[in-house]
Amino acid sequence: MKRYRSLLLLLLLDVVLINVAFGLAYYLRYIAQWIVPVGEQFFAPYSEYFLMQAAFTGLMLFFLYADGAYTSQRGGSWLNEVYRIISATTTAGVILLVAVFLLLPLVYSRLMIIWVIVLTVSLLSVARLILRWVRAQLRRRGIGVARVLIVGAGELGRAVVRTIAARADLGYRVVGFIDDNPSKSELGRLKNLGALERVEEILREEPVDEVIITLPWMYQRKIAALVRACEAAGVRVRIAPDVFQLSLSRLDVDDIGGIPLIGIKEARISRVGRIMKRVLDIVIAIVVLTVMALPMALVAWLIRLDSPGPALFRQTRVGERGRTFTIYKFRSMREGAEEELEHLWEYNEASGPLFKIRNDPRQTRLGRLLRRTSFDELPQFFNVLRGEMSVVGPRPALPHEVEQYLPWQRQRLEVQPGITGLSQVSGRSDLTFDESCLLDIYYIENWSLALDLTIMLRTIPRVIFGNGAY
Repeated sequence: MKRYRSLLLLLLLDVVLINVAFGLAYYLRYIAQWIVPVGEQFFAPYSEYFLMQAAFTGLMLFFLYADGAYTSQRGGSWLNEVYRIISATTTAGVILLVAVFLLLPLVYSRLMIIWVIVLTVSLLSVARLILRWVRAQLRRRGIGVARVLIVGAGELGRAVVRTIAARADLGYRVVGFIDDNPSKSELGRLKNLGALERVEEILREEPVDEVIITLPWMYQRKIAALVRACEAAGVRVRIAPDVFQLSLSRLDVDDIGGIPLIGIKEARISRVGRIMKRVLDIVIAIVVLTVMALPMALVAWLIRLDSPGPALFRQTRVGERGRTFTIYKFRSMREGAEEELEHLWEYNEASGPLFKIRNDPRQTRLGRLLRRTSFDELPQFFNVLRGEMSVVGPRPALPHEVEQYLPWQRQRLEVQPGITGLSQVSGRSDLTFDESCLLDIYYIENWSLALDLTIMLRTIPRVIFGNGAY
């Protein structure tokens, strides 16, 4: 019901903007007389255009609907919306031009119709952009978010969860998952709400707006039963296609003599993408190290004054494809802190193989400030220059952590680790280990330079406010 109400409001907004565009076009043509002046013998009052305006509005709504502009889609790009608007507007405008040429006298301005087309496209496109921004901000605050139940906790289910976690703008919040396998008791912070046969009971007990089924294709009968149960409960149901448990972006379609063949692309960044990413890394690392050279030297001096020991902390980490390297950071703990770790495990606040505690007693006075501002990570730009790390990528793991990885979690080792990453800008230490892995794998599967730049920009407020840093 909410979906239909929002689409009705969008339709009413389009009606208003289409008519505003028509009014502005009349003003530019007859009042301002922009570009080409209008002779007195060709002047037409606005009332003469009422019928034409109504016809254009009707045609616009029809073609916008036909082009799918009023179909509710989460995650579609703004450019796709603009394309639909241009298609509908040009079609309606051409029909109007033809009608004017064939049926109406020359007093009716053809140039005005061109203005109508240009202004309609402009106003509707800008309105869609503003609506997308407002909707994204509201969804990030939990407003207008659809509550989703995931059916199945396999690889496909994890793919859906990590996409939802990475794309807050989609407006989904997972309330939990159901799976017949009792060993799959949790997925990140999500709990197993029970077996598939409990779906009707769960839909009565839990506030669910939508069910996404991620079961393998051989469960056809169970899927059909689940669909019927959701429809009976009045809950929208969708099925994620189990095509090798991959997204369409990872399929390589070809044919041999008309016989379709589907290949599977590796979940890795392409060679060209790696070159572009490496060039960007080098440029950013050089700029940061040049600009921050004096502040880094000052911090190194203050660390030596604050506590005994070296200014730089060196540690072995696991990089791309399991290769180890030495990571550099400003020392934020007292010397010998690693030897004290075994006595602190009972206070661990992190999940999985990670170790994190707030107000770690091993931190120095200056170290707390360095951690809070992420200033301790600046020396890692030397690792970037050496080709051991990237500016953006998964968190570099410790060897003993990697030894405890589940098979699906090892996918995060397919790219170079990063100083910042999707998991860091989506919650940092406040995320569970499974949630961080899901976000890292989403990043690898959906990498682009635009995504890297977006993560870098999102890192800035995270560093300034210190969200999730400890």
